[in-house]
Amino acid sequence: MTLNLVHLFPLFATVFMAAAVLADTGITTDIGTAASRRALGLASACNGGDAYTCSNNGPWVVDNNLAYGFAAAKLAGKSEQDWCCACYKLTFTSTSITGKQMIIQVTNTGSDLENNHFDLAIPGGGVGMFPQGCQSQFDGAWMGDTYGGYQNRNDCYNLPEGQFRDGCFFRFDWFQNAQNPTVEFHEVSCPQAMIDRTHCGRWSYQDFVDQGKDEPLEQGGLEL
Repeated sequence: MTLNLVHLFPLFATVFMAAAVLADTGITTDIGTAASRRALGLASACNGGDAYTCSNNGPWVVDNNLAYGFAAAKLAGKSEQDWCCACYKLTFTSTSITGKQMIIQVTNTGSDLENNHFDLAIPGGGVGMFPQGCQSQFDGAWMGDTYGGYQNRNDCYNLPEGQFRDGCFFRFDWFQNAQNPTVEFHEVSCPQAMIDRTHCGRWSYQDFVDQGKDEPLEQGGLEL
């Protein structure tokens, strides 16, 4: 399938762990995706609540041609029950990153997106329709343009040192600041390294994910 990609940021799905979300108490708890937050009565910070995306839920480089990351998504013919915590391999088909690939795990629903659309979670990529979350999480730090976020790599220093800032650097380094590239995509099993960050996986992947061995999964995910 081909899509347009905007780059940046009771359980509804059959998952075997709920995705981790950072509450404003500073404690990381298994309170999960948008669906699991609702099940536990917790609201997203984007809607005035206390649940934030964890700092380790940003993109990272595997090698020059492969990266891992997280995204919101809206897929034609599917619902949140289908894509919650599912993983997809994206192959970029336009801009300077043509041929590069990302494996992403869907950790948020894209109710405001068009069909077959992934919104990558990249720190500093623009707050879009939901500015409240970042404003409260980063004490009012400048987030750049509402749509598009930071315009150069040095702007990333507005974010806290560590995984947030590193995720911002990813945009200008591996991702080459590509603007709205198109991709081909298909579903794959989630690499263990991603499950270790979100603590969320799908029962349908149990036959594909060996919790004790992640070597084959680290090579790019098993096709389903």
